[in-house]
Amino acid sequence: MLLTSSTTAFLLIGFQNDYFAVQGALHKALEDPDQVTQTLRNTISLIDRVASTDALVVATPIVFTPDYSELCEPIGILKVIKDTGAFRAGTSGSQTVPEFARFGSRILEVPGKRGLNAFSNTRLDDILRERNIRDVVICGVVASLCIDSTGRAAHERNYRVWFPADCISGRTKVEHRFYLSEVYPLYSGVVTSEDVVKALVG
Repeated sequence: MLLTSSTTAFLLIGFQNDYFAVQGALHKALEDPDQVTQTLRNTISLIDRVASTDALVVATPIVFTPDYSELCEPIGILKVIKDTGAFRAGTSGSQTVPEFARFGSRILEVPGKRGLNAFSNTRLDDILRERNIRDVVICGVVASLCIDSTGRAAHERNYRVWFPADCISGRTKVEHRFYLSEVYPLYSGVVTSEDVVKALVG
């Protein structure tokens, strides 16, 4: 694994209270609370360790209007989001986890995400290209949905994609293992956060 900080971006996906807070609307949709906690802890540690580099760190929160008017007859997870009132603009559940607050402007927030793919309806691709990014390291939740969808979209746009396994949570333990072992390797590199740090800062 070889990374150059100036051409590497970290994409932080789903780090919002509706997933990570105990009272969050979708917190119970994630089977293993310990894995969720560890994902957050490991991602914070990863950001801490690369913060001194010139790597780009981007958060792409998913936020809907109060009446979910942008969703037309949603099914699957988007229906669950609407039915539970998750990620509604102006609610605490849609807000970024408070643990990220100390990073301040070091994390660039890119708004506009309304579905599974962080490139859709956002300026993410433009921002990455303006910075001459070649590698994207994707962290967050959930493995089978936003993480996979964004990873595939990045791959299709000719970015090299890396998934630090200890910085990703699935809805279930089985899903987490399956995507890491059987799906992600088809189009990306599956690594650890320690691998990423060593590749960037030695």
